Amino acid sequence: MRDKLGFLVCMWFLLCGSSLGRFVVEKNSLKLTSPESIKGVYECAIGNFGVPQYGGTLIGTVVYPKANQKACKGYDEVDLSFKSKPGGLPTFLLVDRGDDKIEPLITMDTPAEDNVSVEYLQNITIPSALISKSLGDSMKKALSSGDMVNMNLDWTEALPHPDERVEYEFWTNSNDECGPKCESQIDFVKSFKGAAQILEKKGYTQFTPHYITWYCPEAFILSKQCKSQCINHGRYCAPDPEQDFSRGYDGKDVVVQNLRQACFFKVANESRKPWLWWDYVTDFAIRCPMKDKKYNKECADEVIKSLGVDLKKVDECIGDPEANVDNKVLKVEQDAQIGKGSRGDVTILPTLVINNRQYRGKLDKGAVLKAICSGFQETTEPAICLSEEVQTNECLENNGGCWQDKTANLTACKDTFRGRVCACPVVRGVKFVGDGYTHCEASGALRCEINNGGCWKKTQNGKTYSACVDNSPGCKCPPGFKGDGINSCEDVDECKDKLACTCPQCKCKNTWGSYECSCSGGLLYMQEHDTCISKDAVTEFSWGSVWFLIFGLAAAAVAGYAVYKYRIRRYMDSEIRAIMAQYMPLDSQGEVHHATNSHGDV
Repeated sequence: MRDKLGFLVCMWFLLCGSSLGRFVVEKNSLKLTSPESIKGVYECAIGNFGVPQYGGTLIGTVVYPKANQKACKGYDEVDLSFKSKPGGLPTFLLVDRGDDKIEPLITMDTPAEDNVSVEYLQNITIPSALISKSLGDSMKKALSSGDMVNMNLDWTEALPHPDERVEYEFWTNSNDECGPKCESQIDFVKSFKGAAQILEKKGYTQFTPHYITWYCPEAFILSKQCKSQCINHGRYCAPDPEQDFSRGYDGKDVVVQNLRQACFFKVANESRKPWLWWDYVTDFAIRCPMKDKKYNKECADEVIKSLGVDLKKVDECIGDPEANVDNKVLKVEQDAQIGKGSRGDVTILPTLVINNRQYRGKLDKGAVLKAICSGFQETTEPAICLSEEVQTNECLENNGGCWQDKTANLTACKDTFRGRVCACPVVRGVKFVGDGYTHCEASGALRCEINNGGCWKKTQNGKTYSACVDNSPGCKCPPGFKGDGINSCEDVDECKDKLACTCPQCKCKNTWGSYECSCSGGLLYMQEHDTCISKDAVTEFSWGSVWFLIFGLAAAAVAGYAVYKYRIRRYMDSEIRAIMAQYMPLDSQGEVHHATNSHGDV
């Protein structure tokens, strides 16, 4: 994927606030290719504003402005412009954070209270990242010496991409009165709904919404603050929407609506329609806003009914918010806030987690879709990830440098979100093999059905010859032809080359792909012997063969009959002798009997 950005802001920005949990700073690779003194690979922390180019790279030159070095105001106010000229490289703008503090990389986030700053940062549509002070000083020193500093920012491995399905979570809030951040959340849900539902319905993604809550310290459970902000006896709490306990809705109202959204997703997911969550959250925000005093159960129930989801099951899931018991759904949500593996604790709202890695950057449809697309294993991305709005099709330019057969309209170039791959294709069940760059060849059964296997083929005078043979690799000119089998096969002149029809009486005539041989003087040509013989001799020979065959068969029949008669006769004789032996003594037995008696008398 080639990015078409004009320039990049790389900011040193102070992130206010801290967390006692494990917060993971999401990073990407920064590579300096010149000058030689600072050449190398470094880390930078992805900002939680701007639009990081997940799955892509950006190459350009670094500029340190002469004025407005902290970027506290627009550069048009100081008469500076950093937009790239046609044909020029993108510009990386290096600006100061505002102090000389040396510390590990942190995640830059939008201020929680300053709405003016939040609105300003929401308008940043280029990547933003934080580098270390030491690296920044080295870059400024090189620039002051007149060296050109060339940089390559790489987001290709910023998110894991193990297989053909992306799993992502969206940590959000039903509160619509928290200023620009709440507005950006609902605007994102509305704009991303269509893409999210397409991906979910077709099984490309597995989406799960989440909601952050915290518990009230036991010592303050009975306080007014905890009672107004928490449900289930202080177990699950949210801040007051207006930050004013005397008016409007309370924090516990937000917790209940968060729980209702989580239960809606649970019930919809059990009915195998998890994508309905996007419809519910969008419709609830439109139909039940706090400003119209409709942020309540009655309005929410109407939305649930309109979407055909079982309201009774949703209510059962919510349970009794006043009961002094755990809520199974919210208990799971609290446990899920704790980071596991490569993912840190969820401490920022909103937070998007893609393939167990926290997304950093502006909550924008295009930016988030790019991040999700970068989570697919290359070549398994859905069509939505290959649209012009998301990436550039590199196969359209010089076929991506891959093999192609223009005649058959075949190519080894496969467009991917991350760029392109050169891999020999499979066409109508026929697999092509080769390196994908300079060579691809059809193989296996039916390979000749696809562009004749890339081999020579020609039809002439009603006859067709081909150098392709199924289940046989390569191309080989058929008998009667010679050549490479790919670009050409030329007819072999058997007569001229004396390859056939060479007997003294033979007359040879060459044809395309074969030859014709005849005999002079009324003789008959025998191809298997390449000779000419008399037609009479052929007739005599033929009748002689027939009579010889007849006499041979007759002799064999007579001999077989004689053997048969002999074996039958012997069998009958033995049977008759056996029968007679049972009923009368034989002569030989009587003689023996008398001899025995005679000896008895003696």
